[in-house]
Amino acid sequence: MSEARILVVEDEESYRDSLKYLLRREGFEVILAADGVQGVEAFTRDGADVVLLDLMLPRMSGTEVFREIRERSNVPIIMVTAKDDQVDKIIGLELGADDYVTKPYSARELVARIRAVLRRQGAGATDFPDEPERLTVAGITLDPERLTVVRGEDAQSLPPKEFSLLHLLAQNAGRVLPRQVIIDRVWGADYFGDTKTLDVHIKRLRGRIEADPSHPRLIQTVRGVGYTFEG
Repeated sequence: MSEARILVVEDEESYRDSLKYLLRREGFEVILAADGVQGVEAFTRDGADVVLLDLMLPRMSGTEVFREIRERSNVPIIMVTAKDDQVDKIIGLELGADDYVTKPYSARELVARIRAVLRRQGAGATDFPDEPERLTVAGITLDPERLTVVRGEDAQSLPPKEFSLLHLLAQNAGRVLPRQVIIDRVWGADYFGDTKTLDVHIKRLRGRIEADPSHPRLIQTVRGVGYTFEG
């Protein structure tokens, strides 16, 4: 029986063929798509446990495919970026990709990253290491069942990773949490990605809950250490 279903959205035939062979050898079921439109159609038709998504695609860009899939599912998405292209990496982080790899990548690293996101996904549908409780602090209420944050009459839903991060910070209000502790708790100790993803999520959260995101009052940066939530 296949271990998990991987949707590979890749326009370069040589990469597609080698990925099909590699991932099937590792016990995965593999679905292939040669462009962005095929990728969305394949996900809609067959679903997937992990999506390996190239950013540079014909007919529909990788960013568009990412948004289309993310509107329907929180399936882990690993972005494939050009070698050493910082712009592509930043785009992947801004979108909220679960991880990314750069071409050319080693087979061993790719498989390790896929297994890592599958383990994190298997930890629970809401991505929490522990079952969180409804929490009210500093005038905001976090509801883990609905993944919502409520402030006054304003309620908004958060993506699972953002909610998990905010809940962790609020639960430890007044304490400074080191960056690595936050990453281990929210992304898992086996997270392979760039630590800048934490900063991207913090920036996004500030935009959601701070009255003035450029001068944050709730989520404070402790330079050289990590972050703290001032309740």
